[in-house]
Amino acid sequence: MVIDWNNLGVIFDLDGKAKRLKEIEGIISKEGFWDTPEETKDLLRERTTLAETIDSWQKLHHELEDTGVLLGLAIEENDEASTQEVAEALQRLEDAVNRMALARMLSGKDDDKNAIVSINAGAGGTEAQDWAEMLFRMYMRWAERKNYKTTIVDFQPGEEAGIKGATFISSGPYAYGYLKGETGIHRLVRMSPFDASNRRHTSFASVSVSPELNEDVVIEVDEKDLRVDTYRSSGAGGQHVNKTSSAIRITHLPTGIVVQSQQESSQHRNKAIAMKILKSRLYELEQSKRAEEKQALYESKSEIAWGSQIRSYTLHPYQMVKDHRIDLGVGNVNDVLDGNLDPFIEGVLLARN
Repeated sequence: MVIDWNNLGVIFDLDGKAKRLKEIEGIISKEGFWDTPEETKDLLRERTTLAETIDSWQKLHHELEDTGVLLGLAIEENDEASTQEVAEALQRLEDAVNRMALARMLSGKDDDKNAIVSINAGAGGTEAQDWAEMLFRMYMRWAERKNYKTTIVDFQPGEEAGIKGATFISSGPYAYGYLKGETGIHRLVRMSPFDASNRRHTSFASVSVSPELNEDVVIEVDEKDLRVDTYRSSGAGGQHVNKTSSAIRITHLPTGIVVQSQQESSQHRNKAIAMKILKSRLYELEQSKRAEEKQALYESKSEIAWGSQIRSYTLHPYQMVKDHRIDLGVGNVNDVLDGNLDPFIEGVLLARN
């Protein structure tokens, strides 16, 4: 990231943030403000965020001034040790600015919400299903590294290996803000462990991320637009879950979106969870204004194919994970597949900035 040190205050809208903080302080000081704590919590959270941002900026500004003074002395006295100290200070400042830029990118309307993540295997049978399970494990490991809670709501095992699809909720600070950029097609190139001739195969899987909606967000869904199917759970969950048709699959006919839940033994509870996921996805479609692209993704598995991927994971003939949106390549594929996605996630966020 190239930093325009002279315009950082403008870039991060420090004047606007200070003005908004003053407005909030005025609202809080009014009589009766504390009488309705449920209605004031969002405003108090905004005040805390603004105050922390302004405080971080002020500290950064003071350190930049001190570094400038030290640089002047180092040049005047031709002091190599001081020059090295200035270089290290500037690196720390650059890292701090990058963190501020990242935090700025997590200020979207839904970024602080939990994330609903769905992974679906593309065409290719066992190969693609194994790849989908590898992605599922990768995101679960990423959530574990972040100390996020994960709740699996749907898990469809593959016929021989891997999974046909899975959905889980990642719960933690800014889970959706971090994961929203993971939506898209992920491509794997490797020597197939399922090919007796040990040939190289290319597999695809899709990842979809939407925010978990708060209870106060109302999304109207016409029952006539839904097809609801029940089936027996195919995943873990105990004897009752597996022996009764408690799992629910809901298809939203206008968009082709399909959601499933099988985590509960109660059909009623699974339907409620599936409806929650459906509403979150419909909301995400509307908010992102990419309804046509999303509809095509859900309606046609043929789109999970060559040329549409956001990231490629190559295990043979060399090892590399390449994000095509930001032209970032990482050679330690195993580390990435073990959940180290931050270079890609942060790179996409910063690029959008």
